[in-house]
Amino acid sequence: MKIITYNVNGIRSAISKNWLAWLQATDADVVCLQEIKATPDVLTDLGLVDQMGYQHYWFPAEKKGYSGTAIFTKQLPKHVEYGCGIPDFDREGRCIRVDFDEVSVMSAYFPSGSSGDERQIFKYRFLDEFGKYLTLLKSEIPNLVVCGDYNICHRPIDIHNPKSNANSSGFLPEEREWMEKFIEGGFIDTFRHVNKEPHNYTWWSFRAGARGKNLGWRIDYAMASTELEANIKRAAILPEAKHSDHCPVLLELEF
Repeated sequence: MKIITYNVNGIRSAISKNWLAWLQATDADVVCLQEIKATPDVLTDLGLVDQMGYQHYWFPAEKKGYSGTAIFTKQLPKHVEYGCGIPDFDREGRCIRVDFDEVSVMSAYFPSGSSGDERQIFKYRFLDEFGKYLTLLKSEIPNLVVCGDYNICHRPIDIHNPKSNANSSGFLPEEREWMEKFIEGGFIDTFRHVNKEPHNYTWWSFRAGARGKNLGWRIDYAMASTELEANIKRAAILPEAKHSDHCPVLLELEF
């Protein structure tokens, strides 16, 4: 099963940059999207997605043009779960999950705290409450993949300038500690599982030519429960895909 996670920073914008042709070329089985910023009714290109053989499930935010998640899948899921049952997070379309016989795959969009203290407080609450939700979910569904934009760099290797960003949202000690505990609680950072090299990022600021200079942050992950360790065949970051300020992350599982 080839799984891709991608924060598209607006699916209409991505489609205008030839994203659908890229999607067809990837031939992924499951595609987890974040920050879709749209409802499916405003998209005129979904017939092409159908032609590629994808079922598509959407969980947009109540606020138009904001946040939201979706999953495209070629394999018909036995169940689709919209949201996590926490109203403040579900109003923002923060997660959607598809369940198959061998594995469950979630697309999650963690809040950013970079716009100010109020959203940083909201982010900490999300980490606390959503983290507890994921712990319970993993006990019910041991074979779980939580893909998405976590808006956290885990370690200094995951950010281009750890010293100057020590007080930046996304690299704060409390956020990094949450990530450490999340992984210790039974998840594998699949990219780091296979690649220990520095300078591998998934997001770059639009400012100052950051992407061209590879001055980035690794904040997008395909986290797999430890029960799936033997099934991990391949994990990679795909920086050549340029439809967003993020790039996709790939995970291949073999059953």
